[in-house]
Amino acid sequence: MSVLEVAGLRTHFFTRAGVVKAVDGVDFTLQRGEVMGLVGESGSGKTVTGFSILGLVDPPGRIVGGSIRYRGEELVGAPDERLRELRGNRIAMIFQDPMMTLNPVLRIDTQMVEAIQAHERVPKKAAWERARDGLGQVGIPSPEERLRAYPHQLSGGMRQRVTIAIAFLNAPELIIADEPTTALDVTIQAQIIYQAQKVCRERGAAMIWITHDLAVVAGLADRICVMYAGRIVEAGPTDDVIDRPLHPYTVGLLGSVPSANKRGQRLNQIPGMTPNMLALPKGCAFRERCARAGDACLAEPGITEPAAGRALRCFHPHGIEVPA
Repeated sequence: MSVLEVAGLRTHFFTRAGVVKAVDGVDFTLQRGEVMGLVGESGSGKTVTGFSILGLVDPPGRIVGGSIRYRGEELVGAPDERLRELRGNRIAMIFQDPMMTLNPVLRIDTQMVEAIQAHERVPKKAAWERARDGLGQVGIPSPEERLRAYPHQLSGGMRQRVTIAIAFLNAPELIIADEPTTALDVTIQAQIIYQAQKVCRERGAAMIWITHDLAVVAGLADRICVMYAGRIVEAGPTDDVIDRPLHPYTVGLLGSVPSANKRGQRLNQIPGMTPNMLALPKGCAFRERCARAGDACLAEPGITEPAAGRALRCFHPHGIEVPA
């Protein structure tokens, strides 16, 4: 059985200016031990997808359609009490800002012990020892000393490691990591990605790594789903998507990575801006930024399977000539 099955997920925000279709028909499955990269620009719907899985979408947003099944159990419409049982226990989230997890006025040991005792009846000493071991597993030196610290006494990279340790405390089966390394320097980024991958591999947890940077997930994820304007426009095994991108948007994202450009050349950029989610263009949402767009793109592209394990939402993919 899959750890997670998302089918036709639609999460909309009902604002005074109109309806924002932040997530509009997203489908994917996740197996035990699998790492999936969810990639796209800011505003593409990545984070809202993660929040929807955890039941953390606040008004004026709400899930208006689709299914989210964890181990076969439907989470859409599940009681708040059941979602609270699962959050931080079977399903955990690592936020982009570690201070969304950490309370600034409580010591690290207090917060980690509470995170354990909220879901298990264990003695405080045993919970403290598990917290100490958890910090050691994510590469934090002198974990006993760090447990006695307050969040403001730790560096940004150290705080983020603490939040990763908290996410893994109760051995969850599913972790949703929302751009957890974006604000960190490259060296710390690499260390945190390595630690997250290591803990996933050792414990068999499935992970969704949300990012705008394809370079980050290239060496981390088993599979990549590329999101644009609330929809997954391309999906497939990581090596296939990186080496043979089909959707023009994926090609643009890869071309925007500085290491993909020759020294001295101008950085390749995707023209234009992400569309206004209150007034999406007719047909393909990427049409107005796409050099390959044609008349067919005035209609909405459906999902096709151009190769085994690949999914695509495009009338004029790369590798196929555009009709004159």
